[in-house]
Amino acid sequence: MTPPENADDAGATSQRFGRRQLLEAAALGVGGVVLGSSGAGASTTKGSRRVARIRYPTLTSAAVRQPGSLPDPRRPAGADLVPEIEQIVVVMMENHSFDNMLGMLGRGDGFPLDAQGRPTAACPDGHGHLVHAFHMPSDCQTDGVGNDWNTGHRSYDNGTNQGFVEASTGETMGYFLDSDMPFTWGLARTFPIADRWFCSLLGQTDPNRRYLFSGTSLGLVSDSFPLALPPNGTIFDTFNKYGISWRDYYSDLPSLGVYLPLLGERAINENIVKIDQFFIDAAAGSLPQFTLLEPNYSISSEENPQDVQYGDQFMSDVVNAVMRGPQWPKTLMIWTYDEWGGWYDHVPPPAAVPPDDVPPDLPPGSLPGAFDRYGFRVPAGVISPYAKTDFVSHTVYDHTSILKTVETKWNLPALTRRDANAQHVLDMVDFTAKPHFLHAPTLPDPANPVSSYTCLTTGPGQIPPPSAVTPA
Repeated sequence: MTPPENADDAGATSQRFGRRQLLEAAALGVGGVVLGSSGAGASTTKGSRRVARIRYPTLTSAAVRQPGSLPDPRRPAGADLVPEIEQIVVVMMENHSFDNMLGMLGRGDGFPLDAQGRPTAACPDGHGHLVHAFHMPSDCQTDGVGNDWNTGHRSYDNGTNQGFVEASTGETMGYFLDSDMPFTWGLARTFPIADRWFCSLLGQTDPNRRYLFSGTSLGLVSDSFPLALPPNGTIFDTFNKYGISWRDYYSDLPSLGVYLPLLGERAINENIVKIDQFFIDAAAGSLPQFTLLEPNYSISSEENPQDVQYGDQFMSDVVNAVMRGPQWPKTLMIWTYDEWGGWYDHVPPPAAVPPDDVPPDLPPGSLPGAFDRYGFRVPAGVISPYAKTDFVSHTVYDHTSILKTVETKWNLPALTRRDANAQHVLDMVDFTAKPHFLHAPTLPDPANPVSSYTCLTTGPGQIPPPSAVTPA
């Protein structure tokens, strides 16, 4: 299948390698500091750039919480407001929508189904045909889906969500089943999931991860690396200020590199360690108060054109390491995906609180838009001894809900308007009853892409299959 011309701005493959090359350069050391070292080194001066400002008149109303506000203003910043939990662990995978990964799960707001249990979703291809939702013919993806600003807005199609195929290709209508992702589906069947978790903007990986780290992308809408740092810092700066221990356990590239100057700051750099150390720390009961887990972005992040079963294996490895470790009784784990990756989803993203007064930095030819709307839904859920049973949260979340959760736990000041007004994820746990999952459940074994019938030996198959395409 020929990839869409607008995928990932300059082409899906070229843009992905561009992002990797920059992060690889950062991993070699920025400002004279090498990742994983603890040697002395001056902090890199925080970058800056001139940005235009826009004003949203309603954002000064009393109903909108402001940057710097505390979850409990009666208590000092840094106070522990949720003593039942001592560790928060976050794992963020890449590039899948809720419908693509969990639309056929049978829990939450998945695909609408007909009387035979088949999804009814379909989008026009612009050539007189409809492409219907279909089970992917293999575990493999191609570069047939795009996730840049224009592709996202064309897919949104003024709130109809009918532009996915025309904006990308028919591959966007594909979905996976438990036979493809047995561990991920077992996890989503056992613990609470969220069926209204949206990515933070209709844009690519890097700006969405910036929202996870700082509550804003500083105008960024695509995978690029300007040197500006957020005026209120990142959540990791906040952790350091209030003495909250943290580590970013990375596999091949630390995504903190979306803010390149951070990798040159010793207080940040010394907390970025290889993923091997995570398994040691989890087994020893020495995980920090906040943990970020990162897959291998070339192999196991589930970004196209990877075999998604490697991601299923990674999720199994890290989740089981947490559940089997001695810190499990006091742990809250959050899993999600950075953005929808170009895959179809039937729920239009709702309005959102703009994080700041910085408008989107749109290149020529971009569709108009602002940071006042979320991106498409992504899979997400909570894993904890205190997790509710048989529960699906319909609360509207985005990636700044992770910020709001850690801010609520330690009564930390909000970084932007977005995280100040976000919802934390604590509706998915119950601290009033005996923990139901105190004894960690046994989840399905992960997929084995090496030995199973997969695209490694068969190829990705015909995408979309002829049966999925009908006259409009």
